[in-house]
Amino acid sequence: MIQNKTYIQNYCTIENNEIVLNGTSVFKIEPTDFADFAKQAYRSFEMQYPKFFKMDALSKLAFLGSELLLSPITSATEENNIALVLANKSSSLDTDVKYQESISDKENYFPSPAIFVYTLPNICLGEISIRHQLKSENSFFIFETFNAEFMSNYSNILLNTNKADIVLCGWVEFFNDNYKAFLCTISTQENTEYTNETINTLYNK
Repeated sequence: MIQNKTYIQNYCTIENNEIVLNGTSVFKIEPTDFADFAKQAYRSFEMQYPKFFKMDALSKLAFLGSELLLSPITSATEENNIALVLANKSSSLDTDVKYQESISDKENYFPSPAIFVYTLPNICLGEISIRHQLKSENSFFIFETFNAEFMSNYSNILLNTNKADIVLCGWVEFFNDNYKAFLCTISTQENTEYTNETINTLYNK
């Protein structure tokens, strides 16, 4: 099989109360906790998706980045053949801890179904898929650190086997209010702006 060359189309980084899109800061506020940061970012970009406020922190983090990258290229009326390939280190541990706290006190036993929904990391893939009408491939991996080579290779396979026209891939890590998201879109469409860039160099910028 002939391997088509793939290209990074756009990328987004979220950390330290700032959102950077294609190397340009598009949202930044004074230091605050993630819940406040996410709410302010959502309102700043005038996103219209009320379910956002019911999501766990990991899903909110992934949603914010994916919204900026996918909204300009997805259609509400046509099928969007976009695959999702995400990874992190802590899985859904931040939510798992909160759920454990809700069931560990026998005198105040109150298991929360709303929290339990988010005790799998791939739920954030579901939130993105629902939002953008995606029915294509999606996977969530757990790595000790960001594995750029694996993510790039996996994305290339999806594109070269026609499993997707575009792949949204990257890293969404959240634990104890420490967070970083790096997401990028990849396709076989030539993009001279990032011809010599790799996922790893963009992640480390």
